[in-house]
Amino acid sequence: MYGVRNHRGRGRRVAAVGIVAAMALGMSACGGDEDAAGSAGAGKDGKASAEPPAPAAPDEARLKAASFTDGEKAGTYTASEYVLDGPLGDAYTAVPDGCQPLVSLSGEVSDPDPAAEVQRKVDIPDEMLGVSVDVTLRSYANGGAATVMKALDKSGKDCAGGFTEQRAVAAAKYLKVEPAKAPAFAAEADEAKAYRFTILDVKGQQKLYEYLTVVRSGSTTLAFRAEITSTKDIGGVPPEVMAAQWAKFRAAKG
Repeated sequence: MYGVRNHRGRGRRVAAVGIVAAMALGMSACGGDEDAAGSAGAGKDGKASAEPPAPAAPDEARLKAASFTDGEKAGTYTASEYVLDGPLGDAYTAVPDGCQPLVSLSGEVSDPDPAAEVQRKVDIPDEMLGVSVDVTLRSYANGGAATVMKALDKSGKDCAGGFTEQRAVAAAKYLKVEPAKAPAFAAEADEAKAYRFTILDVKGQQKLYEYLTVVRSGSTTLAFRAEITSTKDIGGVPPEVMAAQWAKFRAAKG
């Protein structure tokens, strides 16, 4: 993912005829300063050629301001901060590794590294075996967010027939990767990808269902991964969770 530029020197030609050299010196004396000033900020058509610098990726403080706060409500769901360093799934890897974006986009196991990251857990506290949603906001520098979405799209196609998720002490088999319905607000974003996973549990006995939706807005991605500790198909990431987080993100972005 890292490009290398080759720099080449330019040859110079020196005029051999004295009168031509004298004429050139006279012309540069008259217009040299003006031409230099013009060429620094203009192209051949006379218009400014320098592109404006890309906006800086939001830092952690800005992502926190745009994320759910501890105890914040989203319909019947409540957000909380992870006690440790985030969900266990962020340490999982995929086999083959081209399927990694479908497992985790954490900088620990996936490229490119985010410039900043904020994670929240969203669930219904009284439901011990209910739906749990990992909500992660990540910002990227140098077009990294678009690179992540491109890799995610490729993985969704290449890994549709399944792959293996390698966990700390076990492995889980993804039997199928299918496109899922994107949230209604995706039309306001730059990109959005949504998937439904059919997974065989680590004992190889039951089919489980998880959902992943990732939305990109500029240099930031908003990822929602929903799962449930049962064989129930929840039908998608709870829309009220995604809509509430998107609204807060947009408000913070201004």
